Amino acid sequence: MIERTPVLNAMTHVILLMGLAIVFVPMWLVFVASTLTLQQINEPPIGFVPGDQLWANLVEAWTRADFGVKLVNSMIMAVGVAGGKVLISAITAFGLVFFRFPGRMIVFWLIFVTLMLPLEVRIVPTYAVAANALGPFQIIADTIGLTDLIETLSGVRFALEWNLLNSRTGLILPLVATATGTFLYRQFFMTLPDELVEAAKMDGAGPLRFFREILLPLSVTNMAALFTIMFLYAWNQYLWPLLITTDRAAFGTAVTALGELIPRTGDSTGGGTPDWNIAMAGCLIVIAPPLLVVALMQRFFVRGLVATEK
Repeated sequence: MIERTPVLNAMTHVILLMGLAIVFVPMWLVFVASTLTLQQINEPPIGFVPGDQLWANLVEAWTRADFGVKLVNSMIMAVGVAGGKVLISAITAFGLVFFRFPGRMIVFWLIFVTLMLPLEVRIVPTYAVAANALGPFQIIADTIGLTDLIETLSGVRFALEWNLLNSRTGLILPLVATATGTFLYRQFFMTLPDELVEAAKMDGAGPLRFFREILLPLSVTNMAALFTIMFLYAWNQYLWPLLITTDRAAFGTAVTALGELIPRTGDSTGGGTPDWNIAMAGCLIVIAPPLLVVALMQRFFVRGLVATEK
């Protein structure tokens, strides 16, 4: 039941306006700061009226941080992570909902528990795996004696190694598995009637055909919602790209490049007062792609989230 009274309506609008102000005012100040000269921005208090230096500041920020390559890297990382999460989560949820096997719920809860282990908590083991993605298989081969057996038979001792550091693959692969996506798909798949599965079986559809031709078309809005969430998650990543990329001119991302606009004492920039107008212009450049994605995907995003609540 939805209660509609003038007082509640007024309170609702007041809360909405307060929320809008909390979100909008800082963004407007960033925009205003990016349109001022360095002298104007260092004269307190900062006003709410934009200046006329926006284009000059955008060009200076683009040049200093070399945003061309870094925006491409960020886009590849965000699309790769979001696309990988959408695909892997759909397959995982499909197996959990439509197949009956021992330990099914244990597998689900083990996946669900990983929600409490964000990347920042497992950053060290994740880095170790990225340094040699085949290292776990090497340990298994050493443990079961396969390495020694091959060495005895062939005289060659093999070593498995796949270094993901300083690569776009390393930016993407360690982030593609997600419990959030699996849970989102699982909740949606559980709303589908059993008659749909029975009808597909009567028409001769196997599991892969049922997944490809029935489940995926029905999950378009969920896929769009998950893609949007994970695109923003991957685009805003700072710690992981900062940790695994030492060659930032080739593999750095746009978010980590913002740090190059802030002078730090003791490095090549020599320290000093930050050019906040240039830094804020850099922020506008970095937030433009995710804002565009959210604007384009907004309708599907809302539908996808609502559909999971059925």
